[in-house]
Amino acid sequence: MSDAARGPLRRTRADVIGVGAVTAVAALALGGAWFTAPIRDVEHSPAAEAQPAVEAPTQVPDTLSPVFELADAPVPGHPGPVVADGALITNDGHTVTARTPDGEEIWSYGRPEELCSLGAAWDDVVVVYRTGVGCGDAVSLDATTGEYDGTRSAIASESPLAVSSNDRVGVVGADRVELWRSDMVRTVEYGEVEAKQEPDLQPNEDCTITSALTRTDALAVTEVCPDDPSVSWLRFQETTPEDARAPEITHEQRLADPGARLVAVGQDGAAVYLPDAENGSARLLSVAGGGSEHGSRAVAQAPTLTDPPTPFMPATADLPHHMSWFDGQRLYLLTPETLLIDHVFEDAVGTGVAVADLLLYPTAEGIAVADGSTGAVQRVIPVDRGEYAGPVFLGLAGDTIVEKRDDTVTGLR
Repeated sequence: MSDAARGPLRRTRADVIGVGAVTAVAALALGGAWFTAPIRDVEHSPAAEAQPAVEAPTQVPDTLSPVFELADAPVPGHPGPVVADGALITNDGHTVTARTPDGEEIWSYGRPEELCSLGAAWDDVVVVYRTGVGCGDAVSLDATTGEYDGTRSAIASESPLAVSSNDRVGVVGADRVELWRSDMVRTVEYGEVEAKQEPDLQPNEDCTITSALTRTDALAVTEVCPDDPSVSWLRFQETTPEDARAPEITHEQRLADPGARLVAVGQDGAAVYLPDAENGSARLLSVAGGGSEHGSRAVAQAPTLTDPPTPFMPATADLPHHMSWFDGQRLYLLTPETLLIDHVFEDAVGTGVAVADLLLYPTAEGIAVADGSTGAVQRVIPVDRGEYAGPVFLGLAGDTIVEKRDDTVTGLR
């Protein structure tokens, strides 16, 4: 019999009940997802329009006075001020706020979860929150508007440190390190993986990561492994392997010191601090990406590395002609090609910035002005920090020199 001969299809009471039940279950599921989703509790106030660019200063001022002082919670692994595309980024442990060089709010983004990592790359701000599966719920926001650029959420270490370069942002813990590109897709996963999709992809998952730094195409890691805990391994790997789950190690080198920690990484090499605690001395070793050594130099023991933390993130800052590292008591300038020591400033209390081809670095009295080529100090600009006597890390937000002092940032002009 044809469909036409059977007559029109009719809805029965059972059909109505079935559709209603399915609809109710779907509504409950959607409602549950809404009420439990982190996005529901987001407080997001993007800028009405992008802020105009403010040029960096072209000459060093004779005097400096504060234009603002703001609370800014410390970020593990990132001791200096966070600046992205000329905007100063502050946080209170839950909410990040982008500010103009005058300290005025541009936009804000906040969640009830605890902020556990914060960084900047690609003119974006990358904020990571701690959820029930570790510090792995990340969002990238345009630095000038606060608009969403990307998100990701995955199982991660519970308390990692922020690691970043101009090309990658990520987190590193004692158990694993991972890097993300600008669309927040993971490009590197190295270490212990909780939910393995395939076995035998990780070559050193039983090792403990003691430090990690990245730059362009290189990721450098130091780690201590259970088969011989008396030594460290320095391993270089690609930041964009064919498969993010399968690290591509380009070189590995045995270092006869379990306290070895990275303090700088370049396009083709790394600088490693070797504490040699048993002999009461220390060395800074420069290693090329292929394993050859550029050289080493005896250095004073670093206060931040007398009992090396795991993992360790050095206080670094890039300058036009140098890479720099503050060891807790002095500031080192390293040549970018070889990462050998070029200058040492014994009176520094933190990392500096470059203004008009000159190096500005903080001292107990203020901000020293030095010739970056010769290391000669020309003068010191007095800065009144009141009773604060701790480390100071400099940044530039447009034409404002920013000092990060523990849990505050101060703008100087």
